[in-house]
This record gives sequence, structure tokens and C-alpha cells, in this order.
Amino acid sequence: GTDGILYDFGTKGSGTTPYSRGGDGRLTLKGGVREVLAAEMLHRLGVRTSRCLSLIETGEQLWRGDEPSPTRSSVMIRLSQSHIRFGTFERLHYFRRTDLMKKLLEHTIAVYYPHLLSTTNDESERWVRFYAELVQRVAELVAQWMAAGFCHAVLNTDNMSITGESFDYGPYAFIPYYNPKFTAAYFDYYGRYSYGNQPYICKLNLELLKTALTAAIDPTEMEAGLAQFEDFFFAHYRQCMLSRLGFDRLSDEEAEELVKVTAQLLQDERMDYHQFFIQLRSQFCREWREDAQLIFADAEPTEAFQTWRLLYHRSLQHLSLAQMDAVAEKLRQANPTVSLVRSEIERVWESISTDDNWQPFYELLKRIQD
Repeated sequence: GTDGILYDFGTKGSGTTPYSRGGDGRLTLKGGVREVLAAEMLHRLGVRTSRCLSLIETGEQLWRGDEPSPTRSSVMIRLSQSHIRFGTFERLHYFRRTDLMKKLLEHTIAVYYPHLLSTTNDESERWVRFYAELVQRVAELVAQWMAAGFCHAVLNTDNMSITGESFDYGPYAFIPYYNPKFTAAYFDYYGRYSYGNQPYICKLNLELLKTALTAAIDPTEMEAGLAQFEDFFFAHYRQCMLSRLGFDRLSDEEAEELVKVTAQLLQDERMDYHQFFIQLRSQFCREWREDAQLIFADAEPTEAFQTWRLLYHRSLQHLSLAQMDAVAEKLRQANPTVSLVRSEIERVWESISTDDNWQPFYELLKRIQD
């Protein structure tokens, strides 16, 4: 690692044929392309995420038991803050290595939570504070996913980082419209990792980690930290959604109502989740403060839309012209001009797989950064 950044080689080559090498560092080229795009889009949307330093095609054919094979393979180098996962602690718990778990706790705090070293000389108290802070980080991370309209798809404990950073984007998807039951992975038959289930699963993973850590940390004290998960999640989700709507802050009551009505509008009208924010960014103008009917003037005036329109207008009415310009800038910062839905990814991949033409891929990366 350099300057606290760790280099992680993608390890998705797995299968059942004699030509497969599970965990040898290779993954399908398409999987690598998808991960680069996901990481850059999430980074653009303000999500704490790993990123890809490089993606190199190996020139070899890769056999996968769960995908069409043979296929082009690649090696990806991922940048992240840490390799340590929830599963790292669970493994030590499984082997009953409490001694190593305590060493790993101290290492984790010293490297990734160094501010806790100055708060107390009592190691047990440090460990409790570490777990409580991890709860907050994970709650904020899943709130960022939800606001981004992102479904990770494989949230087992080995895909949960001890720093509260997201990584390893396999069968992910950005939701086409607001649907809590949307499921990204073809193998997730029962919706365990569905879009709307992500906060519950992340909290469950924290509970599983708590179970592993009980060999070193008082479970009652960890439970007090875990009990704050929902508060952290809802507060951060509200702030993330406010940003996407153009606001730095509103009163708690105004913010809660606006976010709730926005989510209800997107769900009831089955509006394109990402196009809603793209159009909000592109159409926003000062005149919206003066006349509510100018807000998305061409939209069908359904009851749900009228309710949202009047509420959004009310949030703008008290703003100065300078503050209206700040809303426009916030909308530009929070909302990219492209949506990374599956059809967009497939369009880019088709160009690569058919003609070895990478130009659409690079163009999409550039558009994501806008």
C-alpha cells in the first residue's frame, strides 16, 4: 500500500472445468468493465467506494461455471482503504483464536481508526468505540447506495469492509425505477439482497460481526452501538436525498416530508429513477421559485406529481437568487448526466466484444464525470 491505499487484485475466476482457476486473480473481462463503471459512477455520486487502478486483458480464455464460457479474461487492480473484512474476524472466531482477534482489533484501530487511540488508554473501551463507529460508517454507506439507486446484489459478510467502504461489484445493478423489491443477481431467487432489503442485510451483517467479536468485546456494549443503526441510516439517507434534490439543508420537518414525498412519487409513478434527477438538474431555473407550474412544466399533472411539485416549490420560495444559484450548482454536483442502467453497460460491452472498440467505454467514463 502507498499513503494508506491498498492494492487489491480482483479474484473472481472460479468454475468447475479443468481450465478454471478459482481465486487466481483473473475475472471475466466483462466483469472487469462492469466494475470499473460501477466504481466510477458510485464515486461520482458521492458513495464511499473502492476504485480501479487498472484493468488488463490477459489474452487467455477463462472458463466460468456460472457464466457463458470460454470468455475473455482480465486482471483488475482495485484501490481501497483496507483488505480487512467482517469475514476476517469471523474466521478467527471460527478457529477460536481470540488472541489473534485482539491483535487484529488493535491493528485495525491503529491503522484505520487512529483517532480512537487518543480517546482512551483502555483497550476494551477502544474496541467498543471502534464497533460503534463502524456501525455508523456502514449505516451511512448503505444510505448512500439507496440514494444512488444502487443494488449491490451480494452482501455477504466477506463483501463488507471493516472501514465501511464498498467494493467487489459483481452482479450489481442501478435500479431502473424506484422499486424496493428490485433484485440484481439472477441467483437471488428470494430477494435476500434486493434494493430495499439492503439496510436490513447490512445491519444483520453487523450483528454477525458482533457475534464473532463477543470473544473480545462485551456484547451488551456492542448492542448499544448497533441500536443506533437506524438513526444513522435515516439521517444520512435524508441528507443524501436532499443533496440530489439540490439542498444543503432544510428544517428536519421540511426535509423529512420532501424526501418522503419524492420517494413516493418515484415509486407510485414508476418514473425512471435516474432520469428524474438528470432532468431536475437540466431543467432547474430561477423561475421555479416564482411559479410552481413551471417545475417540470411538460410532466403529466397527476395527483402525486402535483403534490411533489407544490412541496418542492414551497422549499424554493424563501430562497434568494444567490441561493437559487447554489441549488443549481448542488444539482450539478450531486447528479451526473448519465444513468448506468444495464442497457447502457451492454451497449458499451457489445462494442468491446464485437469490434474490440473501447471508445464508447472511455466516452461513458467521461460522461459519468460530468
